[in-house]
Amino acid sequence: MSSQTITAENAGIWKLGDLPVHRLGFGAMRLTGSAAFHHGTPSDRDRSIAVLRKAIDLGVNHIDTAAFYFSSLRSANELINSALAPYPDDLVIVTKVGPYRAYDGEWGTSARPEDLRGHVEENLRQLGRDHLDVVNLRRMPKYDSIAEHFGALAELREAGLIRHLGISNVTPRHLAEAQAIAPVVCVQNRYALDRPDPDGDVLLRVCGEQGIAFVPFYAVAGEAAEQGATTAHDEGVRAVARAHGASPAQIRIAWTLHQGPHVLAIPGTGNPDHLTENVAAGAIRLTDEELDRLGRAHHKAC
Repeated sequence: MSSQTITAENAGIWKLGDLPVHRLGFGAMRLTGSAAFHHGTPSDRDRSIAVLRKAIDLGVNHIDTAAFYFSSLRSANELINSALAPYPDDLVIVTKVGPYRAYDGEWGTSARPEDLRGHVEENLRQLGRDHLDVVNLRRMPKYDSIAEHFGALAELREAGLIRHLGISNVTPRHLAEAQAIAPVVCVQNRYALDRPDPDGDVLLRVCGEQGIAFVPFYAVAGEAAEQGATTAHDEGVRAVARAHGASPAQIRIAWTLHQGPHVLAIPGTGNPDHLTENVAAGAIRLTDEELDRLGRAHHKAC
Protein backbone atom coordinates (compact mmCIF):
# COMPACT_ATOMS: atom_id res chain seq x y z
CA MET A 1 0.00 0.00 0.00
CA SER A 2 1.17 3.55 -0.63
CA SER A 3 2.16 5.43 2.51
CA GLN A 4 3.21 8.75 0.97
CA THR A 5 0.41 10.92 2.36
CA ILE A 6 -0.93 8.77 5.18
CA THR A 7 -0.74 10.28 8.65
CA ALA A 8 -1.69 9.11 12.13
CA GLU A 9 -5.03 10.88 11.76
CA ASN A 10 -6.20 7.97 9.59
CA ALA A 11 -6.24 5.71 12.66
CA GLY A 12 -8.90 7.78 14.42
CA ILE A 13 -8.96 9.40 17.86
CA TRP A 14 -9.39 8.26 21.46
CA LYS A 15 -9.08 10.21 24.70
CA LEU A 16 -6.72 9.51 27.56
CA GLY A 17 -8.87 11.17 30.16
CA ASP A 18 -9.44 14.61 28.65
CA LEU A 19 -6.46 14.36 26.28
CA PRO A 20 -7.35 13.38 22.69
CA VAL A 21 -4.73 11.31 20.85
CA HIS A 22 -4.52 9.62 17.49
CA ARG A 23 -4.89 5.88 17.98
CA LEU A 24 -1.59 5.26 16.17
CA GLY A 25 1.15 6.44 18.51
CA PHE A 26 4.87 5.88 18.93
CA GLY A 27 6.84 3.78 21.43
CA ALA A 28 10.21 5.31 22.32
CA MET A 29 11.97 2.22 23.66
CA ARG A 30 13.81 1.39 20.44
CA LEU A 31 15.17 4.90 19.96
CA THR A 32 18.16 4.18 22.17
CA GLY A 33 19.82 1.43 20.15
CA SER A 34 19.83 -2.17 19.02
CA ALA A 35 18.94 -3.19 22.56
CA ALA A 36 17.01 -0.64 24.55
CA PHE A 37 18.13 -2.02 27.87
CA HIS A 38 21.81 -1.05 27.78
CA HIS A 39 23.49 -3.90 25.93
CA GLY A 40 23.99 -3.70 22.16
CA THR A 41 24.93 -0.91 19.78
CA PRO A 42 23.77 2.60 20.81
CA SER A 43 21.63 4.43 18.31
CA ASP A 44 22.79 7.28 16.11
CA ARG A 45 21.58 10.31 18.05
CA ASP A 46 20.82 12.48 15.02
CA ARG A 47 18.85 9.67 13.41
CA SER A 48 16.78 9.08 16.55
CA ILE A 49 15.99 12.78 16.81
CA ALA A 50 15.00 12.80 13.14
CA VAL A 51 12.64 9.85 13.74
CA LEU A 52 10.90 11.73 16.56
CA ARG A 53 10.47 14.87 14.49
CA LYS A 54 9.18 12.83 11.56
CA ALA A 55 6.65 11.16 13.86
CA ILE A 56 5.27 14.58 14.76
CA ASP A 57 5.22 15.56 11.08
CA LEU A 58 3.18 12.40 10.39
CA GLY A 59 0.57 13.40 12.95
CA VAL A 60 1.68 11.27 15.89
CA ASN A 61 0.65 13.00 19.13
CA HIS A 62 1.01 10.12 21.61
CA ILE A 63 4.51 9.03 22.65
CA ASP A 64 5.13 6.25 25.15
CA THR A 65 8.40 6.40 27.09
CA ALA A 66 10.08 5.77 30.46
CA ALA A 67 13.14 6.95 32.36
CA PHE A 68 14.41 3.36 32.33
CA TYR A 69 14.50 3.33 28.52
CA PHE A 70 18.20 3.94 28.10
CA SER A 71 21.21 2.24 26.54
CA SER A 72 24.89 2.80 27.25
CA LEU A 73 24.89 6.20 25.51
CA ARG A 74 21.25 7.11 24.87
CA SER A 75 18.21 8.07 26.95
CA ALA A 76 14.78 7.98 25.32
CA ASN A 77 13.54 10.86 27.47
CA GLU A 78 16.56 13.01 26.67
CA LEU A 79 16.10 12.34 22.96
CA ILE A 80 12.42 13.32 23.18
CA ASN A 81 13.29 16.52 25.03
CA SER A 82 16.06 17.46 22.58
CA ALA A 83 13.98 16.67 19.50
CA LEU A 84 10.59 18.09 20.44
CA ALA A 85 10.83 20.76 23.15
CA PRO A 86 9.14 23.18 23.22
CA TYR A 87 6.47 20.52 22.85
CA PRO A 88 3.49 20.82 20.51
CA ASP A 89 0.32 21.73 22.41
CA ASP A 90 -1.46 18.51 21.37
CA LEU A 91 1.42 16.14 22.18
CA VAL A 92 0.66 13.64 24.97
CA ILE A 93 3.69 11.99 26.54
CA VAL A 94 2.94 8.85 28.52
CA THR A 95 5.61 7.49 30.83
CA LYS A 96 5.78 4.64 33.31
CA VAL A 97 7.32 4.04 36.70
CA GLY A 98 7.94 1.07 38.96
CA PRO A 99 10.93 -0.83 37.58
CA TYR A 100 14.33 0.54 38.51
CA ARG A 101 17.64 0.45 36.63
CA ALA A 102 21.02 1.61 37.91
CA TYR A 103 23.21 3.81 35.74
CA ASP A 104 25.22 0.78 34.61
CA GLY A 105 22.03 -0.61 33.08
CA GLU A 106 21.43 -3.37 35.61
CA TRP A 107 17.92 -3.85 36.97
CA GLY A 108 17.62 -2.98 40.62
CA THR A 109 15.14 -3.99 43.27
CA SER A 110 11.47 -3.31 42.67
CA ALA A 111 10.43 0.16 43.72
CA ARG A 112 8.67 0.70 47.00
CA PRO A 113 5.68 3.09 47.12
CA GLU A 114 7.83 5.80 48.68
CA ASP A 115 10.30 5.53 45.78
CA LEU A 116 7.78 6.53 43.13
CA ARG A 117 7.97 10.28 43.71
CA GLY A 118 11.67 10.09 42.80
CA HIS A 119 10.79 8.15 39.65
CA VAL A 120 8.22 10.76 38.65
CA GLU A 121 10.62 13.62 39.34
CA GLU A 122 13.31 11.94 37.24
CA ASN A 123 10.91 11.74 34.29
CA LEU A 124 9.97 15.39 34.81
CA ARG A 125 13.64 16.42 34.83
CA GLN A 126 14.59 14.40 31.77
CA LEU A 127 11.57 15.53 29.74
CA GLY A 128 11.78 19.13 30.91
CA ARG A 129 8.17 19.22 32.07
CA ASP A 130 6.46 20.63 35.15
CA HIS A 131 3.90 17.82 35.08
CA LEU A 132 3.47 14.48 33.34
CA ASP A 133 0.45 13.93 31.08
CA VAL A 134 -0.05 10.25 31.94
CA VAL A 135 1.95 7.96 34.22
CA ASN A 136 1.50 4.20 34.10
CA LEU A 137 2.31 2.14 37.15
CA ARG A 138 4.16 -0.88 35.80
CA ARG A 139 3.26 -3.74 38.13
CA MET A 140 6.24 -5.75 39.31
CA PRO A 141 5.79 -9.49 39.99
CA LYS A 142 7.19 -9.04 43.51
CA TYR A 143 3.97 -7.23 44.50
CA ASP A 144 0.66 -9.07 44.28
CA SER A 145 -1.32 -5.94 45.15
CA ILE A 146 -0.81 -2.56 43.45
CA ALA A 147 -2.87 -0.59 45.98
CA GLU A 148 0.00 1.05 47.89
CA HIS A 149 1.98 1.92 44.76
CA PHE A 150 -1.03 3.22 42.87
CA GLY A 151 -2.12 5.16 45.94
CA ALA A 152 1.29 6.86 46.03
CA LEU A 153 0.84 7.94 42.40
CA ALA A 154 -2.70 9.12 43.14
CA GLU A 155 -1.23 11.44 45.79
CA LEU A 156 1.19 12.85 43.22
CA ARG A 157 -1.75 13.37 40.90
CA GLU A 158 -3.54 15.33 43.60
CA ALA A 159 -0.34 17.37 44.06
CA GLY A 160 -0.37 18.33 40.38
CA LEU A 161 2.72 16.42 39.24
CA ILE A 162 0.63 13.99 37.17
CA ARG A 163 -2.48 14.68 35.12
CA HIS A 164 -3.77 11.13 34.55
CA LEU A 165 -2.92 7.63 35.73
CA GLY A 166 -2.67 4.26 34.02
CA ILE A 167 -1.49 0.76 34.86
CA SER A 168 0.65 -1.81 33.05
CA ASN A 169 1.35 -5.54 33.22
CA VAL A 170 -1.81 -6.23 35.18
CA THR A 171 -4.79 -8.54 35.51
CA PRO A 172 -8.48 -7.54 35.67
CA ARG A 173 -8.23 -7.77 39.47
CA HIS A 174 -5.53 -5.08 39.50
CA LEU A 175 -7.66 -2.80 37.34
CA ALA A 176 -10.51 -3.03 39.84
CA GLU A 177 -8.06 -2.42 42.67
CA ALA A 178 -6.73 0.74 41.01
CA GLN A 179 -10.16 2.04 40.01
CA ALA A 180 -11.18 1.98 43.66
CA ILE A 181 -8.37 4.46 44.40
CA ALA A 182 -8.33 6.86 41.41
CA PRO A 183 -9.48 6.97 37.79
CA VAL A 184 -7.51 4.85 35.31
CA VAL A 185 -7.29 6.20 31.75
CA CYS A 186 -5.26 3.39 30.15
CA VAL A 187 -4.17 -0.20 30.62
CA GLN A 188 -0.93 -1.22 28.94
CA ASN A 189 -0.38 -4.98 28.63
CA ARG A 190 1.50 -7.35 26.39
CA TYR A 191 -0.96 -8.41 23.70
CA ALA A 192 -0.34 -9.40 20.11
CA LEU A 193 -1.97 -11.30 17.30
CA ASP A 194 0.23 -14.35 17.91
CA ARG A 195 1.11 -13.74 21.55
CA PRO A 196 -1.92 -12.73 23.64
CA ASP A 197 -1.71 -11.86 27.29
CA PRO A 198 -3.52 -14.52 29.35
CA ASP A 199 -5.86 -11.87 30.73
CA GLY A 200 -5.79 -9.75 27.59
CA ASP A 201 -9.17 -10.65 26.15
CA VAL A 202 -10.88 -9.88 29.46
CA LEU A 203 -9.02 -6.59 29.90
CA LEU A 204 -9.75 -5.65 26.29
CA ARG A 205 -13.48 -6.10 26.93
CA VAL A 206 -13.57 -4.49 30.37
CA CYS A 207 -11.59 -1.46 29.20
CA GLY A 208 -14.02 -1.02 26.31
CA GLU A 209 -16.99 -1.16 28.66
CA GLN A 210 -15.44 1.43 30.99
CA GLY A 211 -14.10 3.79 28.32
CA ILE A 212 -10.48 3.05 29.23
CA ALA A 213 -7.79 2.90 26.55
CA PHE A 214 -6.26 -0.54 26.05
CA VAL A 215 -2.67 -0.18 24.85
CA PRO A 216 -0.93 -3.39 23.75
CA PHE A 217 2.85 -3.46 23.76
CA TYR A 218 5.02 -5.77 21.63
CA ALA A 219 2.10 -5.94 19.19
CA VAL A 220 4.56 -6.05 16.29
CA ALA A 221 7.47 -7.71 18.07
CA GLY A 222 5.50 -10.76 19.22
CA GLU A 223 7.77 -13.30 20.86
CA ALA A 224 10.85 -11.26 19.91
CA ALA A 225 9.80 -8.70 22.56
CA GLU A 226 12.43 -6.03 23.16
CA GLN A 227 14.74 -7.52 20.54
CA GLY A 228 12.67 -6.05 17.70
CA ALA A 229 9.98 -6.96 15.20
CA THR A 230 9.35 -10.66 14.76
CA THR A 231 9.85 -12.40 11.43
CA ALA A 232 7.70 -15.37 12.46
CA HIS A 233 4.39 -14.62 10.77
CA ASP A 234 1.44 -16.97 10.41
CA GLU A 235 0.54 -17.74 6.79
CA GLY A 236 -2.81 -16.07 7.37
CA VAL A 237 -1.00 -12.84 8.26
CA ARG A 238 1.15 -13.13 5.16
CA ALA A 239 -1.87 -13.76 2.94
CA VAL A 240 -3.72 -10.72 4.29
CA ALA A 241 -0.55 -8.65 3.84
CA ARG A 242 -0.29 -9.70 0.20
CA ALA A 243 -3.92 -8.78 -0.39
CA HIS A 244 -3.30 -5.25 0.89
CA GLY A 245 0.15 -4.78 -0.61
CA ALA A 246 1.35 -4.34 2.96
CA SER A 247 3.98 -5.89 5.20
CA PRO A 248 3.10 -8.47 7.87
CA ALA A 249 4.10 -5.92 10.50
CA GLN A 250 1.57 -3.45 9.11
CA ILE A 251 -1.15 -6.11 9.27
CA ARG A 252 -0.29 -6.83 12.89
CA ILE A 253 -0.70 -3.12 13.70
CA ALA A 254 -3.95 -2.93 11.73
CA TRP A 255 -5.32 -6.01 13.53
CA THR A 256 -4.45 -4.38 16.86
CA LEU A 257 -6.39 -1.23 15.98
CA HIS A 258 -9.35 -3.30 14.77
CA GLN A 259 -9.81 -4.82 18.25
CA GLY A 260 -11.89 -1.84 19.34
CA PRO A 261 -12.13 1.95 19.08
CA HIS A 262 -10.50 2.18 22.51
CA VAL A 263 -7.39 0.25 21.45
CA LEU A 264 -4.23 2.29 20.82
CA ALA A 265 -1.10 1.07 19.02
CA ILE A 266 2.38 2.27 20.01
CA PRO A 267 4.83 0.58 17.60
CA GLY A 268 8.39 1.72 18.11
CA THR A 269 11.32 2.02 15.75
CA GLY A 270 14.56 3.89 15.24
CA ASN A 271 14.20 3.61 11.46
CA PRO A 272 12.52 6.50 9.57
CA ASP A 273 11.23 4.20 6.82
CA HIS A 274 9.72 1.77 9.33
CA LEU A 275 8.11 4.72 11.07
CA THR A 276 6.35 5.75 7.87
CA GLU A 277 5.16 2.18 7.32
CA ASN A 278 3.91 1.89 10.89
CA VAL A 279 1.90 5.10 10.64
CA ALA A 280 0.49 4.03 7.26
CA ALA A 281 -0.85 0.84 8.89
CA GLY A 282 -3.43 3.01 10.64
CA ALA A 283 -5.20 3.45 7.30
CA ILE A 284 -5.55 -0.29 6.55
CA ARG A 285 -9.16 -1.44 6.72
CA LEU A 286 -9.50 -5.19 7.21
CA THR A 287 -12.58 -7.03 5.97
CA ASP A 288 -14.71 -9.19 8.24
CA GLU A 289 -13.34 -12.26 6.47
CA GLU A 290 -9.76 -11.13 7.07
CA LEU A 291 -10.49 -10.40 10.70
CA ASP A 292 -12.00 -13.87 11.10
CA ARG A 293 -8.89 -15.42 9.58
CA LEU A 294 -6.57 -13.40 11.77
CA GLY A 295 -8.78 -14.08 14.78
CA ARG A 296 -8.35 -17.80 14.27
CA ALA A 297 -4.58 -17.31 14.34
CA HIS A 298 -4.89 -15.27 17.53
CA HIS A 299 -6.99 -17.84 19.37
CA LYS A 300 -4.77 -20.67 18.11
CA ALA A 301 -1.87 -18.94 19.85
CA CYS A 302 -3.76 -18.68 23.14
